[in-house]
Amino acid sequence: MEPLAIAETDRVFVLTGAGVSAESGLPTFRASDGLWEGHRIEDVCTPEALARNPALVWEFYSMRREAAKRAQPNPAHFALAELEARIGDRFFVCTQNVDDLHERAGSQRLVHMHGELAKSRCEENCGRPPVEDFAVYSTLNDVPRCECGALLRPHIVFFGEMPLQLGLIQQQIEKSSIMLVVGTSGSVYPAANFVNWARMAGARTVYVGPERPLNASAFMQVIEGSAGIILPELLGPF
Repeated sequence: MEPLAIAETDRVFVLTGAGVSAESGLPTFRASDGLWEGHRIEDVCTPEALARNPALVWEFYSMRREAAKRAQPNPAHFALAELEARIGDRFFVCTQNVDDLHERAGSQRLVHMHGELAKSRCEENCGRPPVEDFAVYSTLNDVPRCECGALLRPHIVFFGEMPLQLGLIQQQIEKSSIMLVVGTSGSVYPAANFVNWARMAGARTVYVGPERPLNASAFMQVIEGSAGIILPELLGPF
């Protein structure tokens, strides 16, 4: 495989999805053996679920926290971090994943558009920023509270809520000359539309993943296979 040609003036925008984390052993909620099995989305990942049964929501996300702690970055995470180390501020990662595997691999210029498992924030949006929180909660008495007295919630974008930092994401896409999308299904919006934004900005668009995404026709190049195998070669020294 030929390495991806990246000129000294290119700016690279990377979007990563659940397929990257899955290669580190974190199953996706769409998988038959996913973490969501046994729980309806409506019971654990909506604002209504939090209001109705905060202990169940926290039990579910505590389980996800424990799984994420056990997982380790894979070669795809490291390949992206190494590219960032080479090209610096011409590199940007937007991840749909809520784990910290990119950070543990060394990535620094990134946003989590769907939030972060290892943080909590005030349910009432009192103005206090999200706080780091690695604790596990399993009963209503365990559910943490903000300094203002309201319940804390996982710093996660629930179904029906807007993704985080879309303004910054759009700015980075508009500045990019290469968009690399890794391990996404192309079915979740607005992320599935990022490739179209990049095309309108004149960027080259490349997809890497185990199967063709639903929006494959928007990419100039689609490479099917394991990101952990492909990315180190695609993004290797050049």
